[in-house]
Amino acid sequence: MVLVTGASGFLGQHLVRYLSAQSVSVRALYHSHIPPDELKNLPGIEWACCDLLDIFDVEEAMKGVTEIYHCAAIVSFDPRMRDKMMHFNPESTANIVNQALLQGIRKLVHVSSIAALGRTGGDPKKEVTEEAEWEDSKYNSAYGLSKYLAEMEVWRGIGEGLNAVIVNPGIILGATNGHDLSSQLMKMVYREFPFYSKGLTAWVDAEDVVKALVPLMASDIEAERFIVSAGNFSYKEVFILMADALKKKPPRIAANSFMTGIGWRVSGLLRTVFGANTLVTRETANNANSLCYYNNSKLLEALPGFSYTPFPQTIYLMARSFQGTITKK
Repeated sequence: MVLVTGASGFLGQHLVRYLSAQSVSVRALYHSHIPPDELKNLPGIEWACCDLLDIFDVEEAMKGVTEIYHCAAIVSFDPRMRDKMMHFNPESTANIVNQALLQGIRKLVHVSSIAALGRTGGDPKKEVTEEAEWEDSKYNSAYGLSKYLAEMEVWRGIGEGLNAVIVNPGIILGATNGHDLSSQLMKMVYREFPFYSKGLTAWVDAEDVVKALVPLMASDIEAERFIVSAGNFSYKEVFILMADALKKKPPRIAANSFMTGIGWRVSGLLRTVFGANTLVTRETANNANSLCYYNNSKLLEALPGFSYTPFPQTIYLMARSFQGTITKK
């Protein structure tokens, strides 16, 4: 029996579908996000509601389990979610690690993020690798810090004898369900939002993350972490690909730091007055024009048969999925 935490989340859903297609028996955990009906009927999937902050819930959920994919996390750049995220991401991971040690789990694959590696701030000669050590920086986010602290729990478990691997995906894109980051970005482009930022970072297809997680679980690799990224692309490049796929006008006005500064302040006012959810926060604005280069060679060397989906294909398939959600509405 394989355990998947955060199974009703964006990446978790992709992983559950893949494991079901491989005839793997899965206990899929969810909490506040109830899985959609199409996932409830997948063969070999046993759904269970679990509060990962409740040690008794975690203990019960892990009974009879041999392997764990820990995908659960709060992903947010909303300052209102900071305290909740900073508590949940490390504490839930600590509970998983502790029970994995107590119950003799064969292996844990922990899904972290490139945000947990820190950011270079824009030096193209300084690629971020898996050897990067966390440093305080204005380019780091609360989310990144929470995932770094969660990683520290996994490394602590490794020091106590846990067989574990950590993966650090770039920004994950893929077929959307209408509520994830992929969908939010697509909505901006679909509405022909005219601005783009000059930033650059790592991106990856959700299916590629899944296809990295599974062989890493099956391998004898342990006590390592891997950047999972199809490449470093600018936001402008990504938005133009999305616009082409959606047959919309691409963004054409570069937003400088002054403009993004105004943007996060206006968004903050909207959140305060109307409770609105926005993509533009002080953290995202600070990173909007930063250049962060991530080296993806380690995973390719560890998994010789692995290859990434061509990035334009990822965007094209995203657009088809997004257009399907628009049609249903």
